[in-house]
Amino acid sequence: MIQRKSWYEEVSRLTARLAGKAATFTLAASVVLLWLISGPLFGYSDTWQLAINTATTIVSFLMVFLIQHTQNVDTEALQIKLDELIRATQGPHNALLDLEEMTDRQLDQFRDRYEALAQAARKRLGSDEITLGSPAITLDESD
Repeated sequence: MIQRKSWYEEVSRLTARLAGKAATFTLAASVVLLWLISGPLFGYSDTWQLAINTATTIVSFLMVFLIQHTQNVDTEALQIKLDELIRATQGPHNALLDLEEMTDRQLDQFRDRYEALAQAARKRLGSDEITLGSPAITLDESD
């Protein structure tokens, strides 16, 4: 079931797509260049400076929210794709599906265990021992 996107989602997706284009950068650079060239015309007045400062502040303020929204959407989509890969593959730990919901301490414990696995595998690289496989990784609640 696909739901229709809200106006905010549509506008933010379109704006993000347009903001990332070379033509948009060229337009912004052209505006700044025109502002610089117009300096002598306005005697480099405070109003002249205030115009560009206000414009850039407003654009920057709005872009923060736009970038955060698009980053959230992209991250969530990527997370769902990774979750599906974990779910569909034999061997991975389904406990890792909602890893982003764990505490910092729990994440540190998982990272430490994976780092230990990688270090052990690197030690075996020179030997005839097979370095493939999926050793069990568990979260020790007593740590």
